[in-house]
Amino acid sequence: MTLTELRYIVTLAKEQHFGRAAEKCFVSQPTLSIAVKKLEDELSVALFERSKNAVRLTDVGKQIVEQAKNVLQQADTIKDLAQFGKDQLKSPLRVGAIYTIGPYLFPHLVPEVQKLAPHMPLYIEENFTARLREKLRNGELDAIIIALPFEEPDVVTRTLYDEPFVMLLPKKHPWCEQKQIDSSGLANTELLMLGEGHCFRDQVLESCPTLTQAIQQHQTVTEGSSLETIRMMVASGLGASVLPVSATEGYYHSDLVETRPFKAPQPMRTVAVAWRASFPRPQAIDALVEAVSQCEIKIEDGAA
Repeated sequence: MTLTELRYIVTLAKEQHFGRAAEKCFVSQPTLSIAVKKLEDELSVALFERSKNAVRLTDVGKQIVEQAKNVLQQADTIKDLAQFGKDQLKSPLRVGAIYTIGPYLFPHLVPEVQKLAPHMPLYIEENFTARLREKLRNGELDAIIIALPFEEPDVVTRTLYDEPFVMLLPKKHPWCEQKQIDSSGLANTELLMLGEGHCFRDQVLESCPTLTQAIQQHQTVTEGSSLETIRMMVASGLGASVLPVSATEGYYHSDLVETRPFKAPQPMRTVAVAWRASFPRPQAIDALVEAVSQCEIKIEDGAA
């Protein structure tokens, strides 16, 4: 049984004439007749009563033709869905980002994606790298924005931008007198950091080996659950902190804190997008990357 055969019997039921039905189906009359007889033989039931002057459906033929109409409608729906799916920018994209990127990138990213792909709404989520990795692997997310290095079998990564770190200081901190901060001296001040499990904490420690040694020697380091919490504690005078520049420039202004860049070589992180190699919508990923590049331009302009 084929869709073509079903289309033949539906047309024949409507026309009640083999010649006219054949014309409607753009085939010869013998071709249509053979196909209808083949289907009847396969089903072991007569679908039509044939006479010299007319072709009429049998009782069971009426039921089968009605079902055939439903099947053909469903087949057309499948074609429509496939056609819709050819436009890779016409369905939601599920994007995750780590906690130290999402709050600062998403407010810029959403409007930029709407400009580039107005029919591609974003489902967005913030989480730890390990949880984002898991959700990407099992298909709960289509793409994730993380900091490199990031390795996962059958996953592709694409660098988005490099982001320097800056020092966030309470207003009366002695380092406010400096134009640039030497990262090797981080262990010599009261420092606020994210708790374990946050990849940004690891990145800060990697950029300052002396800080790692100080922590191992039980130097007091106050921990916060988010960069926003840490920012408030810095503003209260509890200590200083290291933040990615996106969490400071063009985002938050307060008379209670000041920011300072680091001396070269500046500590920084590389932000990237990762997606499954088998993901069938590469154009959606391209649109996401382009939107992020526009966000980066805006952030830089705001920081200037």
